[in-house]
Amino acid sequence: MFNLIKRDVIIQKKQLLLFVPFIVFFILMDAHPVLIFLVVSLYVPFNALAFDEKTNVNVLLNSLPYTRKQIIASRYLGTIVYMAASIGVAIISLTLAHQSFTVTHVALSVGLFLLFSAMTFPLFYVLKPGYIFPIVMLSFFLFVGGGPALLRLMDDSLQGLIQFVMDLPMTTLLTGFLAVAIILYSISWAVSSVVYERKAF
Repeated sequence: MFNLIKRDVIIQKKQLLLFVPFIVFFILMDAHPVLIFLVVSLYVPFNALAFDEKTNVNVLLNSLPYTRKQIIASRYLGTIVYMAASIGVAIISLTLAHQSFTVTHVALSVGLFLLFSAMTFPLFYVLKPGYIFPIVMLSFFLFVGGGPALLRLMDDSLQGLIQFVMDLPMTTLLTGFLAVAIILYSISWAVSSVVYERKAF
């Protein structure tokens, strides 16, 4: 299964040459650290998914000596590995650029990344190739841009609940947020496994 995880890097040799310039671009644009960590985390996993969609690689993967559960597991576990590596490179880049960031920024971006991945990964096994990546990109912009607007809309109707949550210590908030993100990521993993097991190639 390690070879399946490593495959995502092998097929992206050219794209990975742009990885550090990609980070530098966001640093020069003075983007928020949370956005930088989130975007760089998406770079490798979603480039790999876009490549798989274009080449319809599932036929090849299913001819290899791996079960379908292992193929899905490699996708979800590999995503965690590449997220951690990408955030590590981003931390080094921000430090060298003398840009400030906190552990809270990292934790928040990890939670957001897991949530977004949990929502979109199953789409790659449900929707037809050709429609998936545009939908995922649109979902990302709605996810990043629509989140704050949605919270403002909810402010009036759920003001008491929001005030209660905001009064909680930051450590409690982040821990709860990460716990929810991990649970949803695990559910997404299970859903993708079930769909992929039943899918005909």
